[in-house]
Amino acid sequence: MDTGLTFSSRRSPVVCLHGCAASSQTLASSIGLDVLKCGGNAADAAVAIAAALAVTEPCSTGPGGDAFCLFYNGKTGEIRGINGSGRSPRTQTLEFLEGRGYTAKTPPSPFDALNVTVPGAPACWCDTVQLFGSHKLSFQELLSGAVGLAEVGFPVAEVTAHHWANWASALRDAGKELGGDLLSDNHAPKCGQVFRNPALARTLKELGERGKAAFYQDRVAQAIVDVISQHGGVMTLDDLSSHDSEVITPISTEYKGVRLWEPPPNSQGLAALLLLNILENFPLKAMGHNSSDYVHVLVEAVRLALTDALRYLGDPDHVTPPLETLLDKSYSHRRAQHISMERAMEGVEPGLITGSDTVYFCVIDSQGNACSFVNSTYMGFGSGLVPKDCGFSLQNRGASFSLHPNHVNCVAGGKRPYHTIIPALLTTSATKSEKPRLLAALGVMGAFMQPQGHIQVLLNMLEFGMNPQQALDAPRVYVQYDLKTEEWWVNLEEGVDQEVAEELKRRGQKVRWPITGHKRSQFGRGQIITVGDWWNPSVSQADHPTRVLWAGSDPRADGCAQGY
Repeated sequence: MDTGLTFSSRRSPVVCLHGCAASSQTLASSIGLDVLKCGGNAADAAVAIAAALAVTEPCSTGPGGDAFCLFYNGKTGEIRGINGSGRSPRTQTLEFLEGRGYTAKTPPSPFDALNVTVPGAPACWCDTVQLFGSHKLSFQELLSGAVGLAEVGFPVAEVTAHHWANWASALRDAGKELGGDLLSDNHAPKCGQVFRNPALARTLKELGERGKAAFYQDRVAQAIVDVISQHGGVMTLDDLSSHDSEVITPISTEYKGVRLWEPPPNSQGLAALLLLNILENFPLKAMGHNSSDYVHVLVEAVRLALTDALRYLGDPDHVTPPLETLLDKSYSHRRAQHISMERAMEGVEPGLITGSDTVYFCVIDSQGNACSFVNSTYMGFGSGLVPKDCGFSLQNRGASFSLHPNHVNCVAGGKRPYHTIIPALLTTSATKSEKPRLLAALGVMGAFMQPQGHIQVLLNMLEFGMNPQQALDAPRVYVQYDLKTEEWWVNLEEGVDQEVAEELKRRGQKVRWPITGHKRSQFGRGQIITVGDWWNPSVSQADHPTRVLWAGSDPRADGCAQGY
């Protein structure tokens, strides 16, 4: 049993009036808050946090990865977003990979240079500020907090130090070395050790001064292409310079008077919406929080939702997922009828499933704008490849492509893979004549845990009346597919009753219980900011005319929510 991380303290929700930022690193949250106090809005602060997290948590995120954001406009009630995911190199076709001897059964190692896709995060940062920012602060000013942390140094936080060391050794085990910019004397830094990254400071300074061109052309682009080609990859300068973000309209579903918004494909936001739609067919509140019946229904619904997402979801430029059909309530009603309360289903087949490290963070400002943001290098440091003198590692998002020729997510040149990272927003269900009112910005990172985490913390508030901090503190369930054994496993976090674990086994579920210590990272790390305490069943909203922000930050990470 892993007892290296005990969960003994409790935390109150953060309550404030004007603005709030929540992330997995305290230093990053405070940089976001500084931006709000200097007149920046939620989008400005989110980008400042994204850059700060690239410095303080490089084993999860950075400019070498991808990003997605959703933005709620406080004036108009409009929700738009940015898909900041990059594509595979143009010459990297299925035929090319087969020519190198790879097949669906024997794909390249996840850490192979062939799994590096174009990093979309820097363009996403620029475009978020351009499209949604206040324009009161320059891009340079927004990145200055992160530049300062990288230049002067920062003490490494506890959970981060653990994952930094773990991912560095995972790369070593795979026969690779993490670049020196991200190590201290060839070792991962320890908790409390001050770590500097002057190379990343330089990269962020250039990005602040010259925008996208500083990353996708010139010095950084050349360094990316060089390190990839030295390790057998085929990305070109043209692959980088032709990259652009995509402005997206989110997809959504209604649940008992509220509406959950998620990014559309190639992101797996669809899986969260399908899961919520299936669960709507069951009396969850009456079952009781984390009871045997509740967990059983949740597990079965996750299996159905993920199976559909993995079957239909890919790059919309290459495949058209039948979103209207899938999100129709009658479809989910039919899916829900597959669930028996007595026995686990048999023969639910998904596609490719792997792991992920990511950061999720959110900001709400005094004008009522909200920015829900997620940034990831995929598996820890991603490929582990660090372009010379750039201070960041390149993602390995291409590891989630399939090499099955007929699969919707089959690898192709210039294609975006199935993407696990999803930010979410919650609003009222508005009629055509009124704008939706913002209720929350929320998210839980962690690969295929993400849709499961979104729905669990959301239901903790909606069905069980928990405040945002309680909703994140509560023990979680992670439904995982094991490709080797072709079996679904139910991972139950410490705090779920042993009787529940035993009862699930009786119903035919394969259960791992209790998951403790650092192994709890598999349940994701979330952040939530709500507008008002709409989740509190004992309070009439008329009693609370002032707009109070409530926030929570995941105890499984190092961060916090901060407000003013």
